[in-house]
Amino acid sequence: MKKIYAIGEALVDIIFRQGQPQFAKAGGSMLNTVVSLGRIGLPVSFISEYGKDDAGNLIDTFLKENGVNTDSVCHFINGNTALALAFLNEKNDANYTFYKNYPQNRLDMTFPDIDQDDIFLYGSIYSITQEIRDKFFKLIKAARVNDALLIYDPNIRKAHLAEMESHKPLITENIQCADLIRGSDEDFHNIFGANNADEAWEAIRNDCQCMVYTANTEGVSIRTTSFSGSFPVKKISPVSTIGAGDNFNAGLITSFHHLNLKGKDLPMIEGKEWEIIISTAVEFASNVCMSYDNYIDRAFASKYRSASALQI
Repeated sequence: MKKIYAIGEALVDIIFRQGQPQFAKAGGSMLNTVVSLGRIGLPVSFISEYGKDDAGNLIDTFLKENGVNTDSVCHFINGNTALALAFLNEKNDANYTFYKNYPQNRLDMTFPDIDQDDIFLYGSIYSITQEIRDKFFKLIKAARVNDALLIYDPNIRKAHLAEMESHKPLITENIQCADLIRGSDEDFHNIFGANNADEAWEAIRNDCQCMVYTANTEGVSIRTTSFSGSFPVKKISPVSTIGAGDNFNAGLITSFHHLNLKGKDLPMIEGKEWEIIISTAVEFASNVCMSYDNYIDRAFASKYRSASALQI
């Protein structure tokens, strides 16, 4: 069976609105994705690290309850599970403050073998963190050699711009390993100064054969070596946009898994198939925007427990 892996940071999100804490929950961009995939019953494993403390136990229990395999998590003792304070503004977009106390020896574990045709998601600032970069990139390259389907989500925000000179070579390496880069308009503007999908594609087309460019209410653009197109998104009044991009990724992966697509297939996909794939991704993102949860709700998840939901 084709398996799904994601590597990324795990932390506890504490959400604030109008200066008051609302609730706390397991978070992290890749964690948000794998929880949604676990909820629809897909064979998903999370590669991460968190402490053997109360916050780490909260995350571990939550992942297992949602069908996520945690065999490839490093449970460290020297240090604390990371915390993120998310402050929602009047548009329900979040600004973050992070508190981290990792041990000196990070990701001290044996990585899984990511095999041919498995799906592997990686990205965010975690993927270019200097303390883990060598181990991280070795895993990416091994997955690439084994012909897994690699998806990269850079997730680069304005807070990272001060270090962009050192970040950009690592981001480029990540792009070069990927079969698909899924980034927001903000990502591509922060990394390359791109102002639209065409400029973003021009910046990466020599390094990656498939780009999915999301621009919030402006829709989704696809660029590959054989296809160019744009698709609309649903008009909604979001409760919170935390996790929207992460769950767009979950929708993409759900489609790729149900359609049994391989990395080499992506540049050859035509308009009708992309319409179905992007529609699914938009549904996932829209669902998560309608609550304070960072993952699709269980009622919605039940719809995608079979390939028939894709209406091929």
